[in-house]
Amino acid sequence: MSLAGKVAVVTGSTRGIGLAIAEALVTEEISVVISSRRQPDVEKTVKTLSQRGCGKVAGIACDVRDYEQVKALMEFAVKTFGGLDILVNNAGTALFAEVADLKPEEWREVIDTNLTGVFYCCHEAIPKMRSRGGGYIINIGSLAGVNAHPKMAAYNASKFGLLGFSEALFQEVRYDGIRVSHILPGSVETEFRAARKEKVGWAILPEHIAEMVVFLLKSHPRTMTSRIEMRPSQPRKS
Repeated sequence: MSLAGKVAVVTGSTRGIGLAIAEALVTEEISVVISSRRQPDVEKTVKTLSQRGCGKVAGIACDVRDYEQVKALMEFAVKTFGGLDILVNNAGTALFAEVADLKPEEWREVIDTNLTGVFYCCHEAIPKMRSRGGGYIINIGSLAGVNAHPKMAAYNASKFGLLGFSEALFQEVRYDGIRVSHILPGSVETEFRAARKEKVGWAILPEHIAEMVVFLLKSHPRTMTSRIEMRPSQPRKS
């Protein structure tokens, strides 16, 4: 199934998983809107991807915790490329601390980015997809949304919440021609992991998740894969 000419917004798409997804979509001749909190990062990514792929690329800074910025992001997509067909909610953050040590503002940052931001994006995207006769929303979650760990209460709460949100959403919009999928990766080799000196060599690569996104988008419209759990095939033995 050709995706050429479709319009996509990918949040958190200037590095890591989001960047890999954006690059894969551009290669499929999709017009992609890049977004992250910092405009210089957005401009750099737009320039890079414009030279690599077949699709059109544009971008705008957006902090998904800010509803007005999310509205501006979705309106930018429509104004620039004429509509919106695909939304990949990838923007996320993580903080690791025990509940007793976690600052209230840190809790809010994780929940507002990983969960409320997804709501904002979907809330604004759905009417635009309905006007096009349908679309596809893909939420990038985590296996931390089904497996809890100490020092990850805020992150677990956001990802458990995203699972419930995604499964309720697909039931709400399926008859509008909008499909919703939720990808839950395990350990992924990203800049975040490298900064914590956790680059391990066996983890999932960002491009593997990007391949799954393209697979979902190309799947037959009579089917909907609501949830995909991705694990490293050969993790470190304990």
